[in-house]
Formats: sequence, structure tokens, C-alpha cells
Amino acid sequence: MKRKIIHIDENKCTGCGECIPACPEGAIQIIDGKAILVSDLFCDGLGSCLGHCPEGAIHVEEREAEAYDEEKTMSNIVKQGKSVVHAHIQHLKEHGDEVHFQEALNFLKQNKMEIPHEENIQLQSHSHSGCPGSMMKDYSQKKDERLKEDGKRGSHLLQWPVQMHLISPAAPYFKRKDLLLAADCTAFTVGDFHKDCLQGKSLCIACPKLDSGREIYIGKIRELIDEAQINTLTVMIMEVPCCGGLLQLALEAVSKAKRKIPIKEIVVGIQGDILSEDWVGT
Repeated sequence: MKRKIIHIDENKCTGCGECIPACPEGAIQIIDGKAILVSDLFCDGLGSCLGHCPEGAIHVEEREAEAYDEEKTMSNIVKQGKSVVHAHIQHLKEHGDEVHFQEALNFLKQNKMEIPHEENIQLQSHSHSGCPGSMMKDYSQKKDERLKEDGKRGSHLLQWPVQMHLISPAAPYFKRKDLLLAADCTAFTVGDFHKDCLQGKSLCIACPKLDSGREIYIGKIRELIDEAQINTLTVMIMEVPCCGGLLQLALEAVSKAKRKIPIKEIVVGIQGDILSEDWVGT
């Protein structure tokens, strides 16, 4: 994938090592007297090391690089102690990198490690500078509480946002999950959409006829397959001819992905009944 990542000019680098403490991710090491980017996986491209090179040997460029992996980075960081973990989370907070910030916190939670509580509050309160409707929310941990029987049918929505243009494939609630890619109209047509179709799945919605950015959608689905490593993809469409374009988008993205995953097509009638439900590829 093409993304921002640091580049170290070997001719300018003197091997002083000033950049290393400034990179809590551990992406830089001194090898044979030169600073080296040891792995694309550990470099988030935010450039915290830039101002610490006295020779100006480091800059950020955009190039083909392996996707940054917050989970692997955290596995590397925790070995270095609490102060390095704190520095890394502070670094993500200062750059407003909400996706990787939440992934870092989830890693600490899953491994029963101490969480810097202050950063969590500050980022959620102040870092999001876009539309409030696109701020990421992960509801998966509250699922059991929301679905208690209290006389009302509970929501099975596990995350926000859900519209394809607003979602980030790097969000932690997509990682290794089953994904439902649903045409906009399906949720208004199927009476038990939440219980029968959405339960246990992350969600993306789109309209193949009215939405712009076909290539953006294909790219995001491919990233969900290759980078988020979703387990399965269910494409839910209406019986009307234009809706079939959503399945074609998904199939094109799958053809460009490196990984192969099971794909199911669900076709909904305009009266809300399920007309067909078939596995269409792997």
C-alpha cells in the first residue's frame, strides 16, 4: 500500500543516535554506524524523529510500504517498559491518531496491562477535529449490557461510523471480524435486520447507485481484507438491478486483495423477504 513513512538519507546520517529516543515505536536502530528503518511495520509515518536529527537526514515521504501494525508495535514497545509505552501513547495523542490510539489501548486491555487513563480521556475529548458524526465509537464491549431483556429489542450495532466513506479500515473493531457490507435500503426493508443479519458482525453501508468514489470503496474493501484481515464478507443487496453493483465492487476488491476470504451474497426483496443467500466465492 502507498502511505507516508520516514526516509533516512544514509549519506547525511552520522550514526549519532539522536533519533532513536524520539521514536518510541522502535522503528529505528543504529546498524553499522548508520540509522536504519528496521521495519515498515513499526513506522507510523507521523515523524516524531524529524526534529531530533542534527544533520537533517530524516524526512517523511510517500511510497509503497508495508502497512503500519499497531499490535506488533505494541508487542515491541511493552518490552521496553512503562515509560516507553507512555511516550508512544502520548505521541499518538498529540498527533490526533485516534485509530492507532484506540488499537494501543485495546492491546493493553487485552493483555491486562496498565492503561494511561489521562491520555484516553484527553484524546476522546479533544483530538477529533472533524465532523462529530464521523468520530469512531466501539460498542462491542457494551454489547451484553445493551442487549439485556428489558422489554425492548436491543441494537446489535458494534461500531460507529458505518457509512463506507467515513469508515477507516484500520479501526480496531474491523480487525479479524466478520463484515457485513449492506446496501443502504436493506436495513429499512428487513424487519429483523439487527437480529437476523447484523448480530456479531462489523458493518459498512453504501449505495452503489448514488454514492461517488467507486475506486475509494474498492480500495477500502481491499484494505479490510488484507490489512484488517476480516474473516468473512457478507454483501447484502436489494433485488433491484442497480443494487448488484455493490457485489461487483466487492468482487473487484477481492480480486485485487492478496488474501482470499469467504464471500456471501444475500439478496433482499422489496417486501423485506430474503430471496437468496449463497456463498459466491472464496
